[in-house]
Amino acid sequence: MNSVILIGRLTQDPQASTLDSGHSYCRFSIAVNRRYSRNGENQADFINIITWDALAQNCVKYLVKGSQVAVQGSIQTGSYERDGVRRQTFDVRADQVEFLSRATGASATNGAGEAKPARDAAIDELKEVDDDDMPF
Repeated sequence: MNSVILIGRLTQDPQASTLDSGHSYCRFSIAVNRRYSRNGENQADFINIITWDALAQNCVKYLVKGSQVAVQGSIQTGSYERDGVRRQTFDVRADQVEFLSRATGASATNGAGEAKPARDAAIDELKEVDDDDMPF
């Protein structure tokens, strides 16, 4: 069984792209606190997340750096070669992303102190994602 549930905060704004096939996807990473601390210092793991199609569009539209999310999905592994060195990749392919809280302060603004208009729309406007719409 390959199932993951994580709660964390976005480390940067989501990055969106579209494949030649027309499927859109979104990548972001979240910082997930560990249960234990070392020498009284909290530690976090930084997990890469990928979403597809309608879920990806909603993540790009409503999430910003610092937003807290719950992610449910599965681990995907991959590999690539750079400078003759083989490297492994680990991502979580999200099936669901629950928006838990919005970022506050500078990360939720456009840099001039104004709220990002597209991200201020009501969250209840989100589209339902059907599993049959997933590309795999």
